[in-house]
Amino acid sequence: MKTRIKDKHKAIELRIKGYSYSQIKSELGLSKSTLSGWLKDFSLTPERIKELRFSEKKIEKYRETCRKRKDKILKEVYENEKKIIFPLTKRDLFIAGLFLYWGEGGKTMESQLTLSNTNPAAIKFFIHWLGKALNVKKEKVKIKLHLYKDMNIEEEIKFWMKKLNVKRWQFVKPYIKNSTKKSLTYKNGFGHGTCNASIGNAILGKKVLMGLKAVEDYFNLN
Repeated sequence: MKTRIKDKHKAIELRIKGYSYSQIKSELGLSKSTLSGWLKDFSLTPERIKELRFSEKKIEKYRETCRKRKDKILKEVYENEKKIIFPLTKRDLFIAGLFLYWGEGGKTMESQLTLSNTNPAAIKFFIHWLGKALNVKKEKVKIKLHLYKDMNIEEEIKFWMKKLNVKRWQFVKPYIKNSTKKSLTYKNGFGHGTCNASIGNAILGKKVLMGLKAVEDYFNLN
């Protein structure tokens, strides 16, 4: 697995440098189908494509045409789904947050609502949900980061402050892992550690956990 991850990182590195699919295949001994999945978000510039040999140029142009066609389809689906989903009613928002909490939230303490994620959008939604669906003021939310020892702690705090639009004093002492970010064998696309947002409120904790139990019982009995 580590070798495969290393190959992926190397393939992306070569692609960014301007290597064609054929050149990367030759360099790393990987199949074009594997590279197609790894490099789908990394296109060569038109200028670079012009520099390639005819056969390589043909492959790159074909893949770029396929990518644009796929992007067009996804954009149309995205716009359609956005129209269906929004605007959210307060009930819609409560249910959406409830299901997010079912999957990602802490369920061992009735007196506290907490959610951890590496994606800033998920934490931002959680805070929005607390405010709009449960009437919790944003200033009441505490933030704890799980970071790696080779990270710049203050820079990461600033990153999450900006993303979540929260204050510095809302951050408690971060948990620093002994492992390093560079030693990770995967890339999740964010690279700013894990953010834990929480609010201490026994009444709301019971409300959410019993709401989840009601959902679970409903589907167990039907």
